[in-house]
Amino acid sequence: MYGTIFSLDIKEGQETALLETMKTATAGRTPEGMVAWFVMKPDNEDKWLGVAIFESKEAHINNANDPKQAEVFGKIMAHLNSDPTWTDGSYVIGEIA
Repeated sequence: MYGTIFSLDIKEGQETALLETMKTATAGRTPEGMVAWFVMKPDNEDKWLGVAIFESKEAHINNANDPKQAEVFGKIMAHLNSDPTWTDGSYVIGEIA
């Protein structure tokens, strides 16, 4: 499996709007090869953290280059102070219960 871990620096007062944007923009849309994605609001940090898991690097790259994903990303960016930070790579161990 392959994917990315990312952080989101949300504009003040935009958390609820960001959640609604993410729910609306992703409803009924599962990119080809996507296994799962999650976003966490850490207890002791200002930035939210996310993880996206794909079956392969190719599926991850295809999603990143998809115009529909670019549209979703643009809507999300309206609620952020800066571009997310991204760490891409292969997942070497894990389990989905």
